[in-house]
Order: sequence, then structure tokens, then C-alpha cells
Amino acid sequence: MGKQKKTRKYATMKRMLSLRDERLKEKDRLKPKKKEKKDPSALKEREVPQHPSCLFFQYNTQLGPPYHILVDTNFINFSIKAKLDLVQSMMDCLYAKCIPCITDCVMAEIEKLGQKYRVALRIAKDPRFDRLPCTHKGTYADDCLVQRVTQHKCYIVATVDRDLKRRIRKIPGVPIMYLSNHRYNIERMPDDYGAPRF
Repeated sequence: MGKQKKTRKYATMKRMLSLRDERLKEKDRLKPKKKEKKDPSALKEREVPQHPSCLFFQYNTQLGPPYHILVDTNFINFSIKAKLDLVQSMMDCLYAKCIPCITDCVMAEIEKLGQKYRVALRIAKDPRFDRLPCTHKGTYADDCLVQRVTQHKCYIVATVDRDLKRRIRKIPGVPIMYLSNHRYNIERMPDDYGAPRF
């Protein structure tokens, strides 16, 4: 008869005693944790984020013409591909004056893209665009835009990035501008935002 083949066990460790094992001496043994009894009469404290005062249910009262639009890196690149003028196309979409805003992070991302995207850089340096300074570390634009929109709900976010859209949809009262069929469209914008206020 042949020799039985043993399968080698990988990453096997020597069996060790648990620190709570009764075979250990009393002084070496791990003491069981005592659960603190909670007083039922004590008040329970919860940390609840404050509801933004600018929202009337889902309606954002801070949004109104002139619209401030936070522009993402890829939105500029896709607009160039579609041969769209950013400011003019935004006005065609919203029927009101639009002020595109570019954060330092987005500017840094466009500069990092190099010589191939020099047209996008030239568009981003347009004097009609507002420059918003960033105070945080790093140059990751998605986090920057989400953080800014969470704090100040007076912006519309212009992006083509699926992940960023998904993150912004979770924030109430922030519309998303995106590109489809060679024109700009807006998502989650109530009908009476553009209406004049009397």
C-alpha cells in the first residue's frame, strides 16, 4: 500500500491558552469586565445634526437668481468635448444669470492634468468665474465640493461624475447640473425657483 499524502496546513498557529482559562493562576488570569448599570431615571443625550434653516421641507429658500454653480473638473472637460460655452449654456438651462464658481481644489486638479487639458485651464481662469479659496488639506475636489455644499446650501453642483452625484443626492436641497444630449440639464430643481419674487 502507498503512503498516505498529508495536506499541508498553511498559516497554522500553535494553540494558546485563553487569558480567561481556569488552568492559569489567579494573578495571571484576565479579570472579567464589569458592566456599569445605567440609571433608568437619567436623561438620555443624543447628538442630532441641526436642521438647516434655509430649507422649507425639501425646498431650498437660499437658491435664486443669480445662481452660483460649483463646477467640477470633469464638467469642464465634457463641456469642451460637447463644444458648449459654459456660462451661456448655464443661462440657457436656468433662464437666469449664472455665476460659475471654481474652488482651489478643482483648479489644482485641472493643473495636474497637464498640457493636454490646457484649454480647460484657460476656461477655468476666465474672469467671469468666481474663485473660492479652500482651507482644508489635500486637493481632492469631490470631498471639497460635498463639504462646501453641506455647509452652504446656496450652490448648484455641476458634475458628470456618478459617485459625486450619488453623494450630493443624499444632501437635501442641493440641485445637480449635468450634461446630456449636448446640453445642460438640472436635477431636483423645483419649478418655481426661477419665478420672480413679489
